[in-house]
Amino acid sequence: MNSLIEECEKVLAEIDPETKGISRRQIFDDISFMESSEGWSIDLKRHKDGKKVFYRYKDLNFSINNMPLNEVEINQLNDAVDILSQFKGMPQFDWISEMIPKLRQGINSFDSETKLMEFESNEYLKGKDHLGTLYNALKHKTPLKTSYQPFQNEVPYELIIHPYYLKQYNGRWFLFGYNPMNGKSDWNLAIDRILDLEELSIPFKENTEINWEEYFEDIMGVTKPDGQPIQQIVLHFFGKTGRYIESKPIHGSQKSKWLDTNTLEVKLELIPNYEFERLILSYGESVKILEPVALIKKILLRIENALAQY
Repeated sequence: MNSLIEECEKVLAEIDPETKGISRRQIFDDISFMESSEGWSIDLKRHKDGKKVFYRYKDLNFSINNMPLNEVEINQLNDAVDILSQFKGMPQFDWISEMIPKLRQGINSFDSETKLMEFESNEYLKGKDHLGTLYNALKHKTPLKTSYQPFQNEVPYELIIHPYYLKQYNGRWFLFGYNPMNGKSDWNLAIDRILDLEELSIPFKENTEINWEEYFEDIMGVTKPDGQPIQQIVLHFFGKTGRYIESKPIHGSQKSKWLDTNTLEVKLELIPNYEFERLILSYGESVKILEPVALIKKILLRIENALAQY
């Protein structure tokens, strides 16, 4: 037992020099687990010499590395395979479709009869076949020439972009990168509007300006208005919608309090953009804007224009 503790502590010290060691009880517990069916069902031989007990495998060639998976490991692998299977159909992850049957066979498992989990995805999204090319361009820092056609354009145009970041929002994918025509490093393209892609053999302009983890903190969605400051937005949500917004905040800056049993006051710190306006409009009569005045006027105008359609 002393030798086992000493060897375990050597390895622990290599992992964490600050470790305080391991107790005899922990060693005994680990041995019990190794002998159990939940562990590796190892066959241990105990040899007594006076008060000392020596441990060894009954079969000296035995190794847990050569053992089949135990039940706990099989369940963990099944869970991982179920999650991986959600990526099937994404061009960059075609290899998953080939790997999953092998994994299933290797762990002697079959597809669950009932699906327990699903990621949000749109298998009919146009341009999804470009994701593999875009991912590789990001990874290998390759400039791209794109044929791009926004909704408002009747004909496409060509654009060179140095790709920096891919982001999904509301079921659509967006590519962010450097546009040499206007010098902007946060130019974004909706991939469902990309008609064609071509890799270019020109020097890649590195991103030295934007921290993408922070870039989206002050906005909703993907549109960041140029030169617009962060504003305090005050909203009132009513009834069931208020309870929904309280449990599922609109934005990370959200602070809320109930003014009465029917009215939730929400304060946000962000830059209002098109996506935020669409969100507010989606709540209809269940929300009222109190600040800022400019946003009130903009939403009111959009509501009036909508009413004019009827």
